[in-house]
Amino acid sequence: MTKDFKDELGHGGYGTVFKGKLSAGGLVAIKMLKASKGNGQEFINEVATIGRIHHVNVVRLIGFRSEGSKRALIYEFMANGSLEKYILTRGKNNSLCWNKMYQIILGIAGGIKYLHRGCDIRILHFDIKPHNILLDDNFIPKVSDFGLAKFYPREDSLVSITVGRGSI
Repeated sequence: MTKDFKDELGHGGYGTVFKGKLSAGGLVAIKMLKASKGNGQEFINEVATIGRIHHVNVVRLIGFRSEGSKRALIYEFMANGSLEKYILTRGKNNSLCWNKMYQIILGIAGGIKYLHRGCDIRILHFDIKPHNILLDDNFIPKVSDFGLAKFYPREDSLVSITVGRGSI
């Protein structure tokens, strides 16, 4: 699918993402997770979290693979990459107009609202940042990277956190 992992899309704390192509012809993003120090909890979190939710502003998990210590997550392909490359390049050719940025902001808020209030169980992401907001070919934003996410019952109005999580 990845042609020997030749087309890297990005990398982060949990692994590297490669462009891939399904046998039916569609493009996908394949996240190869780094070897886990623990019991693979971040892999389980991501599959369990994103595998059960469906929203226009949340990236769609297409599949996964786990074989020994090798783990991969297969996502829908986001043609325009992460929001990070658009907001950190002001004045350059790939910056976005204010109206498009406003629409992206509304989409991100919609995705987060869905995670907090629209699911059967409240999902707290803990790592919302431009790098984890992906843009499809129409610049529709999708919240991604659920490795640090936690589930909480919807009826709980307060969530106690004893340790900092996510990016600074």
